[in-house]
Amino acid sequence: MEPGFWHSKWDTQQIGFHQNEVNSLLMKYWPRLNLSKLANVSVFVPLCGKTLDICFLAELGHNVIGCELNETAVEQFFTENDLSYSRNRVGGLQKFVTEQVSIYQGDLFSLSPETLSGQEEQTIGAFYDRAALIAWPEEMRQDYVQKLAALIPPKSVGLLVTLDYPQEALKGPPFAVSNDWIMTNMAEFFEVEILSCEDVLSENPRFIKKEVPWLTESVYRLVRKG
Repeated sequence: MEPGFWHSKWDTQQIGFHQNEVNSLLMKYWPRLNLSKLANVSVFVPLCGKTLDICFLAELGHNVIGCELNETAVEQFFTENDLSYSRNRVGGLQKFVTEQVSIYQGDLFSLSPETLSGQEEQTIGAFYDRAALIAWPEEMRQDYVQKLAALIPPKSVGLLVTLDYPQEALKGPPFAVSNDWIMTNMAEFFEVEILSCEDVLSENPRFIKKEVPWLTESVYRLVRKG
């Protein structure tokens, strides 16, 4: 999607993709990454918006590094969670910083591996994607996967949440991402293990209203190859 699409959504607060609580799948499956065995691991959260999932990860003791296109979203994250912050410019992005949380505001594709590895005291060893992959239409999705792979160091472990449904039944976002697409397009960069695939149509009134016949939500454990 073009940046203007997302800026418009935040400007008008049409943010149905934002959840007002910590994602239940994150709470359930994050322990499967076994990060407690690793010291000083930072977690990268692409297209993070103002998600409360960042707070959950920070409360687990992680240093969380987000990237978000829209400035309003980032400011609302800090304001709504009563967090003081500083900001400075790093390349073409703004960097908002508070204890345990840094968010780069700007185009994800302007974020470099050197910025992530060189600006943080801790090493990125994990990532979390609930709403990033499914935010891209298919013609742009592979570029995102390649960018994510470039930003994430080898051996980093991640949790990915996707939705799948008949794309012709509803105009995204969120866009449908099938298990076949994951295996075809992500297995080059990541070891892929599916942890869960559940029918969630009854929990999504928008899809029911649009008469989408089925909707599944899947959770994957990914490990960056290399």
